Amino acid sequence: MVRGSGLSAGAGAAAELARAAELLDEVKRGVRGGTLRLYRPDPTMAFGQRDTRLEGFDAARAAALAHGFEPVVRKAGGRAAAYHEGTLVVDHIEPAREAMVGHRHRFEVFGDLYAGVLRGLGVDARVGEIPGEYCPGEFSVHGVPRTTPGSLLKLVGTAQRVVAGAWLFSSVFVVSDAGPVRAVLTDVYRALGLPFDPTTAGAADDLVPGLTVDAVEDSLLAMYAAQGALSAPGARD
Repeated sequence: MVRGSGLSAGAGAAAELARAAELLDEVKRGVRGGTLRLYRPDPTMAFGQRDTRLEGFDAARAAALAHGFEPVVRKAGGRAAAYHEGTLVVDHIEPAREAMVGHRHRFEVFGDLYAGVLRGLGVDARVGEIPGEYCPGEFSVHGVPRTTPGSLLKLVGTAQRVVAGAWLFSSVFVVSDAGPVRAVLTDVYRALGLPFDPTTAGAADDLVPGLTVDAVEDSLLAMYAAQGALSAPGARD
């Protein structure tokens, strides 16, 4: 398994999504083997395909731009999600003869693995959808604040794209600076007419002050190495 997006820093949200599609196609065709790609994105508002069919989509795009987040439409499932330089995107791509087999199981496995990575960094991380979260999902990873245990924060969102011969599992870890993410999601979800509770949008460093993207990235790579799924760390993007 290899790492690296092959893109320069600041390539832009559309280019990063296009690169993920290219890597998926290369794995599908056997040009490359299983691939792990980690990168820190520019401010991005990634809409789902269903979002584009809502009456408020144009207003939502405008709201994203007003906050400095580039609007793009991803082919993986889910609703609108926001990320920026304080987040870490993890694209895991593998060849598979029957890629749809195990579709749901992958959500379970990755949710547990990623929650474990955050717990190893001191975050009380658990798996499960929380009421009012953005891009709701049964296997979202959320954190439990020590001081207010009834207040849950979404920390990792996951999505999956499956094609004949390969699958892409894409995850976004929100590590730091949750404010801009919360603000843009509030305006975007209002424009789309979708439910969203802004108090559920947080970052890992809300729970463990001082936690950095570097620390999360290092822990993820250590987990992959321990699982035998990463042969060489390679160079950071």
